[in-house]
Amino acid sequence: MIDHWIVAPVVLPAILAPFIIMVIRFHLDLQRIFSIAGTAALLVIGLVLLVQVSDGTIKTYELGNWPAPFGIVLVLDRLSALMVALTGALALPVLLYAVGSGWDRRGRHFHALFQFQLMGVTGAFLTGDAFNLFVFFEVLLIASYGLMTHGGGKLRLKAGVQYVVYNLLGSTLFLFALGTIYAVTGTLNMADLAQRVAELPADDSALIRVGAVLLLLVFAIKAAVLPLHFWLPDSYANAPLPVAALFAIMTKVGAYAILRMYTLVFDPDLELTAGLVGDWLLPAALLTLAAGSVGVLGAHRIGRLMAFAAIASTGTLLIAISLFTQQASAAAVYYIVHSTLATGAVFLIADMVMERRGGQIIAQPPMPQTGLIASLYFAGAIAMAGMPPLSGFVGKLLVMDAARDGGDYALVWSVILASSLIAIVGFARAGSVLFWQSHDRDHLEEPEEPDEDDEPVAEPAPEPNSALAFSGVFLLLAALIALTVLAGPAMRFAEATAAQLFTPAEYIGAVLGEGSE
Repeated sequence: MIDHWIVAPVVLPAILAPFIIMVIRFHLDLQRIFSIAGTAALLVIGLVLLVQVSDGTIKTYELGNWPAPFGIVLVLDRLSALMVALTGALALPVLLYAVGSGWDRRGRHFHALFQFQLMGVTGAFLTGDAFNLFVFFEVLLIASYGLMTHGGGKLRLKAGVQYVVYNLLGSTLFLFALGTIYAVTGTLNMADLAQRVAELPADDSALIRVGAVLLLLVFAIKAAVLPLHFWLPDSYANAPLPVAALFAIMTKVGAYAILRMYTLVFDPDLELTAGLVGDWLLPAALLTLAAGSVGVLGAHRIGRLMAFAAIASTGTLLIAISLFTQQASAAAVYYIVHSTLATGAVFLIADMVMERRGGQIIAQPPMPQTGLIASLYFAGAIAMAGMPPLSGFVGKLLVMDAARDGGDYALVWSVILASSLIAIVGFARAGSVLFWQSHDRDHLEEPEEPDEDDEPVAEPAPEPNSALAFSGVFLLLAALIALTVLAGPAMRFAEATAAQLFTPAEYIGAVLGEGSE
């Protein structure tokens, strides 16, 4: 019996988005109701799917009942189910914040674009075909560009164009990579591709290695790996910060794709792909972490502070992925959950600050709810910097422990520890200016006059003390606390997920075997 729930995370937002545009586009309250209800349903479906595969079962869904590798197939295993559930867990609090803060009324079609974004993200996690991964990447690009420019403004439009240009470059490389791989293997189904790549003779591997490198460059652009990270700071800092909070899951799409493709298809243990990824991905990840942490220290606007923190978090995640061991991948699975939730939370907190006093990190008179927002900022800074007792500290310890058996462990430990210290100093500096010096009249400064072209064209914002907006931040921080308290069970699930990733025969058998559903 076919389990139709597998396709539900893609179909639900795909139906809801056009419904919002065509039927209720003039009724904001109805848009909010349907969008929140649909996103909550996505979270519930994601959790149900996660429970279904928690025993190690791998499920498939063949669209049109065409068997793989000839038809389009969706594949649900522990990792894809976790990422779908994580998407819902991030999207619902972000949407509650956007509604509570009034961000959704500052431009047109926010809720429809939001749902299209969820469709692209969940589809990328569930697809079992490399070409359809490209298709869902393009859905992401189109929806995210609309969300980035939501509310208008010259800087926002400029950052959006820069974002599109870099990602179109990535899309072009993606097509070149897929064309090269298809020319060599005759297939783009991931399971079939894994079999055919493994059968290629080592002395006839030049083209497939070129395709694998191009594919890695694409995923590195999506994940904002140094030196391909240039699009992220301006794009995230100038986007509406609730949108940037949702984008926390987008860099994880690139990290997920690396983890999936380079354990399933381009296995590091294969002779023809040996040394293809880890030899340069680890140095790039270390540089990404270092650059992000230095950016946190030097940021003068709170949006850029959080954008560089997101880059540093991605660097830590990719350090774990680049080790390509089962233990390191388990640490990466745990850290990917922490990083997504923490990044989303700090962008929402940054938006609270910007709405009340502007984005510059300078001492100004106290803002409304300054004590509560300062507490939220403190909690978010602890999570992002990897300080105890929150899950970031646990995640970094797991990554460092996984690196202990490698030859570069001293370098990895040094960069992680030094970067954590720099990030702590950077967050502390910004927090003291924003929340402590605001009570000291001797340190108060006049903010720079904003350029009217850079201000969003929008209706007046509602009162900034919305309980719904605060509830979004509290939900994300509560999820981080739960991830810390339940670190034992979470890590056991992460270890089981990594074990499944490093047993690709199970995935291949579920997709191509006689017993696949």
